Amino acid sequence: MEELECVAPVDVLRRAGVQVQLVQLTQPGEHAWVEGKNGMRIFAEKSLPQIKSADFDLLMIPGGPGVAQLRKDPRVLAGVQSFAAAGRWLACICAAPLLLHDAGLLRNKQYTAHPTTAATLNKRDTKQAVIIDGRLITASGAGPAIAFGLSIVSCLIDRETAEAVAKAIEFEGDFPG
Repeated sequence: MEELECVAPVDVLRRAGVQVQLVQLTQPGEHAWVEGKNGMRIFAEKSLPQIKSADFDLLMIPGGPGVAQLRKDPRVLAGVQSFAAAGRWLACICAAPLLLHDAGLLRNKQYTAHPTTAATLNKRDTKQAVIIDGRLITASGAGPAIAFGLSIVSCLIDRETAEAVAKAIEFEGDFPG
């Protein structure tokens, strides 16, 4: 994963009082952490097979080189589809919107993603860094990771809470939601 695309939104969510659980794909006996693109290790509290969409309001997936592996794992596609079917929020940043594409969730939706996804996501919006359409929140990459997190807070809680977090962290940009 791209560390900033995980850490920034999670930090923003926790500042807003949102309970966050970090999840990874694991096989029996594997370590409980994920090593990011830049060598940071982030502890994961659960494995994807242990979670159920009914227990969560949102599934957020960071981007980065690991998205290629996620696309090959049927558990990920099933998880994304389960969250969508349950009416839960799905938030994907950078290359992670490819998973929304694989799950058939981008038809007739406005979305954005990292430029490296252009061959597959040729209808992505290249002008907006963060987009909310229905229960999908997408962002183009690491740069807008804080705006992405604030948009998630706005959707899960309210705009006032997101603005309070933005003020507390001295974020002066704009964000949808």
